[in-house]
Amino acid sequence: MSDTLTLDVIGRRVEVNGEHATVRFAGVVPPVAGPWLGVEWDNPERGKHDGSHEGTVYFKCRHPTGGSFIRPKKVNFGIDFLTAVKNRYVLEDELEEDGKEQIVTIGNKPVETIGFDSIMKQQSENKLKFPSGSAPLTGTFSALKVLVLNRTGITWAEVLRCAAECPGLEELYLESNEIFISERPTDVLQTIKLLDLSSNQLIDENQLFLIAHLPRLEQLILSDIGISSIHFPDAGIGCKTSMFPSLRYLVVNDNQISQWSFFNELDKLPSLRALSCLRNPLTKDDKDTQTTRQLIIAKIGQLKTLNKCEILPEERWGAELDYRRAFGNEWKKAGGHQDLDKNRLSEEFLMAHPRYQFLCLKYGAPEDGELKRQPLMLKNQLLTLKIKYPHQLDQKVLEKQLPGSMTIQKVKGLLSRLLKVPVSDLLLSYESPEKPGREIELENDLKSLQFYSVENGDCLLVRW
Repeated sequence: MSDTLTLDVIGRRVEVNGEHATVRFAGVVPPVAGPWLGVEWDNPERGKHDGSHEGTVYFKCRHPTGGSFIRPKKVNFGIDFLTAVKNRYVLEDELEEDGKEQIVTIGNKPVETIGFDSIMKQQSENKLKFPSGSAPLTGTFSALKVLVLNRTGITWAEVLRCAAECPGLEELYLESNEIFISERPTDVLQTIKLLDLSSNQLIDENQLFLIAHLPRLEQLILSDIGISSIHFPDAGIGCKTSMFPSLRYLVVNDNQISQWSFFNELDKLPSLRALSCLRNPLTKDDKDTQTTRQLIIAKIGQLKTLNKCEILPEERWGAELDYRRAFGNEWKKAGGHQDLDKNRLSEEFLMAHPRYQFLCLKYGAPEDGELKRQPLMLKNQLLTLKIKYPHQLDQKVLEKQLPGSMTIQKVKGLLSRLLKVPVSDLLLSYESPEKPGREIELENDLKSLQFYSVENGDCLLVRW
């Protein structure tokens, strides 16, 4: 760009040595001679100040170190939009005779473009600026269902203003905007079903409460916002909250969740059916992921899918039984009693294990004999199992010790060598002495014995 500046550069997106910014000022900055551009960097660490110099404010930044003054010759304003599309996607193009309409082929589909010559490319991650003082255009985009505003620098006030123009909006993506939710939506966002607030590090649980009464919100994506805790003050132990009444799917990946109380609170959400909580301190991959999964399943009773993996009835049954046994001694010390009418549980225990009483009602209170056996969720121990062959009466009952982490595929391999039977012919199931007459199929070869909650003393049933 030449050193001759015009005011129409204000708001333009620029690139300088691989870093992107928005022009906020164009002019002179005394006492240094010559023209300057004042830019606000997408990455505030790239800047040096807030838009002021020697006491004079030339422009404003959202961050105190987000601004810089740069000579125009160092700035790249990019190329026009049509050229960018052609460079990246177009296989062929034709210019119509009138010169106003162009046909470009993207993939194998012809796309008709009119007036693209006047549209300047704002580059990826465009920063939006709403005209100041303009009247809201309520209902302008009444047919719009999906709106993506990721990395645009939009504020929450602008989100609400924009939403007023989209009364039928169902999906809204606001990733990486440093949004601070400053007010509750009243007459807008009432049709929204999916809201993505990922990578907005300023959001905390109090701000989330401002969007907690959106009536149709079914999916909420809160990945990488830095959240570590949440508490629904309107719901006591064992009760459901009135907040997020329609929320079915919650994503809290890449956050700072390190306490089990977070999952206790999620059980209060009345409609929650699916949860994704990967890469949190409590769910790191280097920990026992199967144990963590069992605990989450036991703590959130209505959950059907965890980390995109379906929770089968057998898995829930095993997880809840293991949970009941794992904390049985703690329950007794806290005032638990075999006769549930005589329970005098401490408030501390109820807060740490709000579903425990329900599990006792569902499966019965844990007996002393059960509490002497350590559940698999506390230790991946060797299992002593009986092996029976219902269709081969001449085969003797065997007793084997197998690790709980052993996959069904490896168990079949062991039995194939032992019985001289092809692996593909083997069908496995098991029975538990605690549930006589109930047989559970081991149908997924990639899952472990522990996944199916096989325990010490259980009986493997082998058929071929």
